[in-house]
Amino acid sequence: MAKKLYIGNLSFNTTESQLRDLFAQVGTVTSCDVIMDKFTNKPRGFAFVEMSTEEEAQKAISEFDGKDVDGRMLKVNEAKPRENRGGGGGGHGGGRGRRDFSNNRW
Repeated sequence: MAKKLYIGNLSFNTTESQLRDLFAQVGTVTSCDVIMDKFTNKPRGFAFVEMSTEEEAQKAISEFDGKDVDGRMLKVNEAKPRENRGGGGGGHGGGRGRRDFSNNRW
């Protein structure tokens, strides 16, 4: 079963291709995503790499956690499930409704 890893403290110059090649040294990489800032379209300094098996993922953690890549010490561990931060929020005013000034209430 595939296992997703979190890769932190990446150099902003590290590419998806370089990361994929690095992790391919210890097993089969099924996916590799360098996370980009949605406004600037520049790397945010972390990525997710999915290894094809639990064993390959553990080998990648032991091999690359603390490894110097592009002058940065990588932080590699199992990715945690994404938190649900709630939805939407929508609109201005936070859903308070109309103000009623007739009796000094909101």
